[in-house]
Amino acid sequence: MAAAEQSRTAAEIATQPSSWRRAAEAVGAGGETAEALPRPGERVAVTGCGTSWFVAQSYAALREAAGQGETDAFAASEFPVRRAYDRVVAITRSGTTSEVLDLVAALRGGSPAVPVTVLTADRAAPAADAADRAVVLDWADEESVVQTRFATTALALLRAGLEWHGALPAGVKPVERAAVDAELAVVQPLPAAAPAAEQWTFLGRGWTYGLALEAALKLREAAGAWTEAYPAMEYRHGPVAIAGPHRLVWVLGSLPEGLSGDIAAAGGTLLAESDCAGTGEGALDPMADLIRVQRLAVAVAESHGTDPDHPRNLTRSVILR
Repeated sequence: MAAAEQSRTAAEIATQPSSWRRAAEAVGAGGETAEALPRPGERVAVTGCGTSWFVAQSYAALREAAGQGETDAFAASEFPVRRAYDRVVAITRSGTTSEVLDLVAALRGGSPAVPVTVLTADRAAPAADAADRAVVLDWADEESVVQTRFATTALALLRAGLEWHGALPAGVKPVERAAVDAELAVVQPLPAAAPAAEQWTFLGRGWTYGLALEAALKLREAAGAWTEAYPAMEYRHGPVAIAGPHRLVWVLGSLPEGLSGDIAAAGGTLLAESDCAGTGEGALDPMADLIRVQRLAVAVAESHGTDPDHPRNLTRSVILR
């Protein structure tokens, strides 16, 4: 790929602010999209594979923090099908992932059957047909193997659902304000230390732990990089052992008190909220900060001479049969 040519992945990353706004508008208009999302008081499980599982974890933590009801998140292959839920939300970009299709069939074929809402990018996909309700985010679909735009748009839609019920957790921005931050994130220069690092550890707390997991996955997928992710307070319980020169710790969301000193004492480099150019109302929304990590993944891949559009050993959907 020529140096001046933009990758497909990079082009899709840049469209996220408008995709998030469209998701929020779809929920705000009410109707089928809003009705398909979890209602206050429901016991809900959210599921998916890979990136979709990490989105599920973020939403589950957000919904519980908002007081909307018990919310669990599971990888589709590890879902406890005997556990009782009022609704299951399955996230699958392609709608063809084997583990998700098997799970939807098991849930709908059980006694009693569990209502299933599928978030997907393809209206004609098997998962959309198999579910009770399907929310189709076809405008957020991607050609890329590595997920960026679809995943964050699905989370924006779910966040907008909490807004629609008047139940965003304290300190969490509305989707429109997150989209404003995202407009900054797609154009800001990356922190100088980030592309040059040899190892990256991502940390989060509450709903941003899922984002940290996804951040680490993006660099592994697109660039084959050495990355790890942990709950922020767990960093001292072992992971700090690998801190050192040229090893970066990136915190998505708030930084626990005292952690910056521990990272510095271990010789690591910290990147946290204070390193973001915010909107005048504090640091970037953590979901917008994830965009900077996506861009970093593309930059690291290209600096290593690899193509982020064609990552090693990966396909756009995992189909086991």
